[in-house]
Amino acid sequence: MADTTIKVDPAVRDRLQELARERGMSMRDLVAELAGATPTKEELRKRYEETRAYVEEHFLGRPYTEEDEKAGEQLWTAIESGRVGEIQ
Repeated sequence: MADTTIKVDPAVRDRLQELARERGMSMRDLVAELAGATPTKEELRKRYEETRAYVEEHFLGRPYTEEDEKAGEQLWTAIESGRVGEIQ
């Protein structure tokens, strides 16, 4: 495999080196891991569509609506703030 050079600020380089050292890996492996674990916009869109189809089929039995999305956002907000019992 051929190597290439990525130019970054020294502070970014130092941070990557520290993160790699903490994980017991090379900076090269860390960058590869980060790139592999970070989805593209297209991958996120596809994941959203697959999740939506799964929810419709296995939980709702109907199309997922904007109201469902709003209810989900309210639920997450309540969970994060510890107010789950207050949800209607």
